[in-house]
Amino acid sequence: MLSPQLLVLFGSQTGTAQDVSERLGREARRRQLCCRVHALDSYPVVNLINEPLVIFVCATTGQGDPPDNMKSFWKFIFRRNLLPTSLCHMDFAVLGLGDSSYAKFNFVAKKLHRRLLQLGASALLPVCLGDDQHELGPDATIDPWLRDLWEKVLGPHAVPLDPGMTAPAVLWPAKFSLQFLQGAPRRSSEELTVAGTDPRGPPSELQPFPAPMLANQRVTGPSHFQDVRLIEFDVSGSGISFAAGDVVLIQPENAASHVQQFCQLLGLDPDQHFTLQPQEPGVPCPERLPQPCSVRHLVSRYLDISSVPRRSFFELLAYLSPHEREREKLLELSSAQGQEELCEYCTRPRRTILEVLCDFPHTASAVAPAYLFELIPRIRPRAFSIASSLLAHPARLQILVAVVRYWTRLKEPRRGLCSSWLASLDPGQGPVRVPLWVRPGGLTFPETPDTPVIMVGPGTGVAAFRAAIQERVTRGQIGNVLFFGCRRRDQDFYWEAEWKALQERGYLTLITAFSREQEQKLYVQHRIREQGPLVWELLEHRGAHFYLAGNAKYMPASVSDALTSIFQEEGGLSSADAAAYLARLQRTLRFQTETWA
Repeated sequence: MLSPQLLVLFGSQTGTAQDVSERLGREARRRQLCCRVHALDSYPVVNLINEPLVIFVCATTGQGDPPDNMKSFWKFIFRRNLLPTSLCHMDFAVLGLGDSSYAKFNFVAKKLHRRLLQLGASALLPVCLGDDQHELGPDATIDPWLRDLWEKVLGPHAVPLDPGMTAPAVLWPAKFSLQFLQGAPRRSSEELTVAGTDPRGPPSELQPFPAPMLANQRVTGPSHFQDVRLIEFDVSGSGISFAAGDVVLIQPENAASHVQQFCQLLGLDPDQHFTLQPQEPGVPCPERLPQPCSVRHLVSRYLDISSVPRRSFFELLAYLSPHEREREKLLELSSAQGQEELCEYCTRPRRTILEVLCDFPHTASAVAPAYLFELIPRIRPRAFSIASSLLAHPARLQILVAVVRYWTRLKEPRRGLCSSWLASLDPGQGPVRVPLWVRPGGLTFPETPDTPVIMVGPGTGVAAFRAAIQERVTRGQIGNVLFFGCRRRDQDFYWEAEWKALQERGYLTLITAFSREQEQKLYVQHRIREQGPLVWELLEHRGAHFYLAGNAKYMPASVSDALTSIFQEEGGLSSADAAAYLARLQRTLRFQTETWA
């Protein structure tokens, strides 16, 4: 490896930023660059003054917040006593990951880029703004940005590209060595992972709480197109606490049939055990894997074989392929010229890693197990809004889960990994435990007892507001306004009886929109416009907070348009002043959103 020393630092909430960072590390090593990859909060930030070349990969969460694993760094880098020449010896680039449906799109990356410039660092490139909403995902922006990055790095620092390392016939050393064991260990990997929680703190990703599932009930009508479940867990004795707006993270598993198919394809014995050893200094073993570990545990609980592969997957698979025709096709799909074909083959139909491997059987059978850790991402936890309050339901945690199932041109329907797994669990057939933990969500509710709240929650977006309403009602807080939308009142009107009972007691103002019950479709934004005088009175004269949760596609923009119209019609504001009023509500956190694709 040649100089310079490249450092890649990431702040990641769901794992995408970490995946991109590891891709950067692989591409750097292929170019003979010494490269270290670290989470921002695991890197000693005071050492930045000695780093010549740093790439920051940062996601933006919630209302423009940094991810959990970069919050300490975030506080440090914005200290006022840092000198404007603190980082004058550093060249840097910032790659952001965000969602353009949010008001503060890539806010963390943009702000970090400006701050590094203030501290004297030199930017190699403008900040990259990856967008989950793009048809091709963040890679649509990341790929051309990376090409420019390597040109900048290779140019001024004169690091040649090693042709040997880019030839498919030459294999780079795996990150880990994998040693299969003779016979089974005394304790199984399953026993090692259901060890309960860390007595020093609440449950976390490394120590989730195996929560007993108490109920798994379908709450949509039998003729409704979507299966939506109300699932309840017992969290007594876990140390878990949460408030309205918080989210629960659940660690799902691959289907047993997929695990069996994957093992057969790669010639693996699911009952065999192995140990791992890092092959590079400073690289830890995967924290979520027990040592020793069974192949079954690795494939069912760690490798995300049901995910849609990224472009880098095809590139890596080509290097591992001994089959000439399959390798040529893989290289074509991973090339810059092959991106439209890759989108047509993989991205649009949502073809999974397992299905791709089935299409390249000679390559799949030749993949050495040690390379699986670089080839296939790990299963990421899925976040769900908590739909209950501890004040109303002590030691209980409820979620509302829409089971993801849809068709593409592929023969088999596409299924959401976590939602399908949860739906398959039946506590009526015996004890069921689900690994979970809790973290703060993107919505925070006012603590002052007389502050009204306006909540807009169509579909399953209403889950977080059920927790908020339960919490506020338990505390005797009135002034709760809920706009709820669904297709039909007899099919997907979640918690209808509960809402109506609270309305009769004076705790809730419920305004509904049933989109399919009349010829003209009726949505929550239409109801908001109809209730313009009420909305303006609550926001302008009573200091209400406004909340929005649900699908990110069209609804958030339509609701924002409805609000600006109300500000003009009821408040007499000009178009520019109405937009500024909305922006001020967002800036002061009196308008908060939680949306998803």
